[in-house]
Amino acid sequence: MTDGPEDRKSTPTAQELQAMVEGTREELGETVQEIAARAHVRARAKDKSNQIKADLAESVAEAGTQVREGAAEVLHAVQENVADPVREKAASAAAAVQHGGSAVAAKVRENTPETVAAKADQAAEAVRRRPRAAIAAAVAAAAVLVALRRRRRR
Repeated sequence: MTDGPEDRKSTPTAQELQAMVEGTREELGETVQEIAARAHVRARAKDKSNQIKADLAESVAEAGTQVREGAAEVLHAVQENVADPVREKAASAAAAVQHGGSAVAAKVRENTPETVAAKADQAAEAVRRRPRAAIAAAVAAAAVLVALRRRRRR
């Protein structure tokens, strides 16, 4: 066992060990910072996603309110300006659609995805709770169609 140059190279000195430890600490610190940055981005992205969802829900609610208010205004205007025969025809058409729609609805329900079917069920329930509103919407639609036809003829 000689104390030659080969033995000295294989065994690091205290200073070399200290330098290796410092280098490893720096690498570890950088790695921890990178991981923390990644985690922070994910948290920020999740927060942003939740905020967008909340904003979207609020926008949808506002849009629904505006649609209902606009429909009420149109209904009022139509009721004041539409002749009785048009109202009767629209009511008849609405009744025919409701009756004939049952058979079609059964076929559609068989081929409709569950999420779409759930939304359709919500809409149908709304019509069942307020059938007058559905008839009024049909009358409004008929009045708009009649008005458009009259304009085309001119």
